[in-house]
Amino acid sequence: MGRYHFVEGIALADCAIDVEGADLPDLFETAALALADVMVDPATVPTTTRRTITLDAAELDLLLYDWLSELIFRKDRDAEVYTRAKVAIDGGGPFRLVADVEGGVLDPARTELRSDAKAVTFHQFALERAHGGWRARIVIDI
Repeated sequence: MGRYHFVEGIALADCAIDVEGADLPDLFETAALALADVMVDPATVPTTTRRTITLDAAELDLLLYDWLSELIFRKDRDAEVYTRAKVAIDGGGPFRLVADVEGGVLDPARTELRSDAKAVTFHQFALERAHGGWRARIVIDI
């Protein structure tokens, strides 16, 4: 599993996250976990839901943007947060993501809520190769 850390001082009403992964699937999986960590305490979300998500995008950075946007959309539409993801990425442009995600429904009696992620922004958004792997900066509007 890759690493992530929250970055202070990027924007007042946003949450910035730097994510690193050994490869693209690792980075996308780690970014999903980081997003869940922004929204809830992952330990308080029971694993009761499994879904498969498929997305296509012309560019890798747009695929990452769409991936995180889809996770936020499903939180808003279905009240589900996914704390685990297994991601596969195919193609050389366009790119296809197929992910199996696990998590659960937000339950006010059990789930420790943190921030209400509203959207992924393009402010300082970046995805690039780094140190034999990949890294990204993601800013979430909360």
